[in-house]
Amino acid sequence: MKSISLIGSTGSIGMQTCSVVRRHGDRFRIAAMAANSSAELFLRQVEEFRPEYAALADEKAAESIRDRIPAGVRFAGGKQAAEEAVGYGQTAVIAATGFAGLKYSLAAADAGKDVALANKETLVCGGELMTRKIKGAGVRLLPVDSEHSALWQALHFRADTPFRRLLITASGGPFYACTPEQLERVTPADALRHPTWKMGAKITIDSATLLNKGFEVIEAKWLYGAPLQKIHTLVQPESIVHSMVEFEDGAVLAQLSYPSMELPIQLALTYPERLDCGLDFLDFEKLGNIRFLPLERKRFPCYDLALSAAESGDNYPCALNAAGEIAVRAFLDGKISFPAIGRVIGETLSRTERMSADSYEALAETDARAREQAKTLLCAPN
Repeated sequence: MKSISLIGSTGSIGMQTCSVVRRHGDRFRIAAMAANSSAELFLRQVEEFRPEYAALADEKAAESIRDRIPAGVRFAGGKQAAEEAVGYGQTAVIAATGFAGLKYSLAAADAGKDVALANKETLVCGGELMTRKIKGAGVRLLPVDSEHSALWQALHFRADTPFRRLLITASGGPFYACTPEQLERVTPADALRHPTWKMGAKITIDSATLLNKGFEVIEAKWLYGAPLQKIHTLVQPESIVHSMVEFEDGAVLAQLSYPSMELPIQLALTYPERLDCGLDFLDFEKLGNIRFLPLERKRFPCYDLALSAAESGDNYPCALNAAGEIAVRAFLDGKISFPAIGRVIGETLSRTERMSADSYEALAETDARAREQAKTLLCAPN
């Protein structure tokens, strides 16, 4: 039986990881779980899975349920307490969102745990640092994101398999065909209606702006040691082909399935073995057309900015992420328009001072500076 620590248990990926464990209770055990502040949901999870250790990063939220934690479960509150959860189990599933996830990922590697990575920011912000930690610790970095899991499968579960190109697919989001005038009228409710995936609010907005696809290009660079010119993106509106690998002999291997995050979550924990994950089998006769459309940089400002940050290197991807978090929150709160997300990110990047990205402290400084800059831009008169 494989034991895991689950970081970010109350988020979308965290809850789907719980579903995987629930389906295969004879194969997996949650040894520790941590979340931020969703106290009542977290309490229900602790009651169901009875981990050895549980922690909420928000101390006030932790106190609200402390007296109801089941006997036998060691419980603590605070950010440091939540970080300690990665020390349990064989594999740490990092499903926390945002820049905060980087610290959990680094701590898991330091603790000698394999890292099943669902947190994009770990590699977007700290790819150099994280890959160095993984190599030094002699542990495995297991991709949970659907596109990177697809690439991993096509590469025969080896990051060092030679290839010609990585072909990352995107749904295109709900606004692929919209004009600039139409985008100015997009509301948060519109942007949260993703055509094929059910995800958390932040990643859903990032998918709508295509910033998320730029993040995935940066992640692929670090996961597979790929130069940016060997990573290509395509729009695949049906979200059936999750990514492809092109080889030197002209062959292309693809991973196809109906959209489901439980498949890549489960595979990261079981590979190379495959188990039932409750997903319907593809009915090829009923699929109809599977389309591939171009993803043009200049049509999608956030995607273009992500690639530009990747090309600039150093701390620019970290600044990109920080500005994106602030801008998306402002959009969801009704403070800025949908296109203004890209404008805030672009202006923040233009004011970013180049710094090394080889330590957590340097990245944390970049993150703090970029957030402050983005907030200043939001307060500035139009």
